[in-house]
Amino acid sequence: QHSASELILVEDEMTDTEDNEEEDLGVMDDQRSVILHLISQLKLGMDLTRVVLPTFILEKRSLLEMYANFMAHPDLFLSIAAGATPEERIICFVEYYLTAFHEGRKGAVAKKPYNPIIGETFHCSWDVPKDKVKAFRTNGACTVSKDPTKEFGQDQSTCYKLRFVAEQVSHHPPVSCFYCECKEKKMCVNAHVWTKSKFMGMSIGVSMVGEGVLYLMEHEEEYVFTLPSAYARSILTIPWVELGGKVNISCARTGYSATVTFHTKPFYGGKVHRVTAEVKHNPTNTIVCKAQGEWNGTLEFTYSNGETKVIDTNKLPVIRKKIRPIAKQGPLESRRLWQHVTNSLKEGNIDAATEHKHRLEERQRAEERQRVALTTAWKPKYFAKEGDGWLYLNPLWKT
Repeated sequence: QHSASELILVEDEMTDTEDNEEEDLGVMDDQRSVILHLISQLKLGMDLTRVVLPTFILEKRSLLEMYANFMAHPDLFLSIAAGATPEERIICFVEYYLTAFHEGRKGAVAKKPYNPIIGETFHCSWDVPKDKVKAFRTNGACTVSKDPTKEFGQDQSTCYKLRFVAEQVSHHPPVSCFYCECKEKKMCVNAHVWTKSKFMGMSIGVSMVGEGVLYLMEHEEEYVFTLPSAYARSILTIPWVELGGKVNISCARTGYSATVTFHTKPFYGGKVHRVTAEVKHNPTNTIVCKAQGEWNGTLEFTYSNGETKVIDTNKLPVIRKKIRPIAKQGPLESRRLWQHVTNSLKEGNIDAATEHKHRLEERQRAEERQRVALTTAWKPKYFAKEGDGWLYLNPLWKT
């Protein structure tokens, strides 16, 4: 049993220097034969949850950390609460949501983050300069060009603190939870995601079942949102990722909702990474905002008053997360847990990476067998099951 109040010292956190860039080399010949062998054993529509995938297709980070990277533009996230009206707030949410995926998805080549093991956690935080958090109409952040030499000022008094914790709460089915809060802005988000992978011939589909809720305490609003599916395409040559499906964002209290559609590329012609969105005021059936573009490129927003705004996701300044050095992390925190796999992958030593990964998985299986024998259920550290979902144990709205 762990105490949930185990202290994570924010003072120990340092700006993250990992760049997580993946080489875009495509699949080597010897790797191709491994994948072909794997494919020969799979059936269409088969659930891949229990299929062990080759180590060389792994990205050097855990899925829990990938969820943290959805917050790479925390200034846009915090700006949601600065919206003066419910309409502005939901539009800000959609702007943030549409720009959240390109940082979570590093490199053009599709690689798979590590499957978190049960009990694995990931902690980080961001210092967000207060002058970057603006109300909707004044939010000209989209025109800021990315200047890598200029890191944002780290003076605490001029920054909001955004904290993030993720935990793998279940192994079968694989469920990850994450919770993120900014006390000063009185806002937080709680989400649980169950990833389901399916074999589709020349591609692999991953659906993210579950939902998140954004709470804006000052406005007493709750925004419920879902996540798109992801597809790894052309897995034998140069695999790439595309997002697909319809997601919904809705706020029951204000009557506003949004539909975001990630369009998969048609077989012939057509553009890739296209996304469209529509924000609607349901009581009056009015569309107040439309958006179109690419989720990893340029997005154009058109508002009901005729105004337009363009956001280039590649020019948005990225605020780097802060994370404690591995030496100060607990044994089940993602980077410490996977450090040997990561280091072996960095060195290009696939055999060593596979061996370290195998050890982690074996340990997980042994602990699982032990729990079954003793009929004890796994008890997560930071989240508790509530109905179909999972809630952070100590959320902002309880304090």
